[in-house]
Amino acid sequence: MKMLINVAETVVADALRGLAAAHPELTVDVENRVVVRRDAPVAGKVALVSGGGSGHEPLHAGFVGPGMLDAACPGEVFTSPVPDQMVRAAAAVDSGAGVLFIVKNYTGDVLNFDMAAELAEEEGVAIAKVLVDDDVAVTDSLYTAGRRGTGATLFVEKIAGAAADERRPLAEIADLATRVNAASRSFGVALSAVSTPAKGGPTFDLPPGELELGVGIHGEPGRERRPMMTSGEIADHAVHAVLDDLGGEGPVLLLVNGMGGTPLLELYGFTAEVHRVLGERGVPVARSLVGNYVTSLDMAGASVTVCRADEEMLRLWDAPVATAGLRWGR
Repeated sequence: MKMLINVAETVVADALRGLAAAHPELTVDVENRVVVRRDAPVAGKVALVSGGGSGHEPLHAGFVGPGMLDAACPGEVFTSPVPDQMVRAAAAVDSGAGVLFIVKNYTGDVLNFDMAAELAEEEGVAIAKVLVDDDVAVTDSLYTAGRRGTGATLFVEKIAGAAADERRPLAEIADLATRVNAASRSFGVALSAVSTPAKGGPTFDLPPGELELGVGIHGEPGRERRPMMTSGEIADHAVHAVLDDLGGEGPVLLLVNGMGGTPLLELYGFTAEVHRVLGERGVPVARSLVGNYVTSLDMAGASVTVCRADEEMLRLWDAPVATAGLRWGR
């Protein structure tokens, strides 16, 4: 596989140097792997910190900035960051109002953020945590106990970030973030395998005429493999899987997310099919977001995330945001 890299060992550091060059509004500590908004800590504001393995860009470093995260901790490719990174991030952004850790449900992330919370609290930083576990495809996987955390991470970070900008207290923001996660469900589909820099080629075998239904963002197996399906057939399967698990009534936030290797031409066509199925199920779409936001390196495919959004969530979703990966209203 041809990749636009120097050597596999420096992929993450090289990307962080590029992020720093392209976005001077961020403070990027390449050596310690911490990305912080340059104006942090913001007086009187609860700080939001997240992180995870690299390879899912723009998640999470691309969502650092006003209206979303105050800091992010990138790990090696598909590998959790370490507690020291999280403690550094918390110390850099804490204004005295406390720090919310937003954690995707992967075993390494959960363990390391738990340890970091204990260490930060010993240093006098008030910490709250919210776990994102929105993927309906499988209950347990190679990386998790319970459901995986995927596209709903973006909803949690955006809505909680807007609430933090309103100077709400830590416990209230944590409760809101937990409520957003509980109202969200996701389902992903892979059309090709993912290739990591370390391996230099596909990490699993997916024959040309097949797809993986319910794939994870690290290429973990999903529910089943099937012969290739049309965009409409995939939308039928994904949306029904999400809605059957979510239940409830009312409008939704919709994320149609590319896995990294799918052109926008295809994603928008798929979005039309997703809207069709939601309409057939009587589900109004209040807001749509389409693009590559929670990716898996070069994997071709897409995921669908919906959140049953009340008026407060919609208002906070619409609030201004200014990050490398998401920007409106400023």
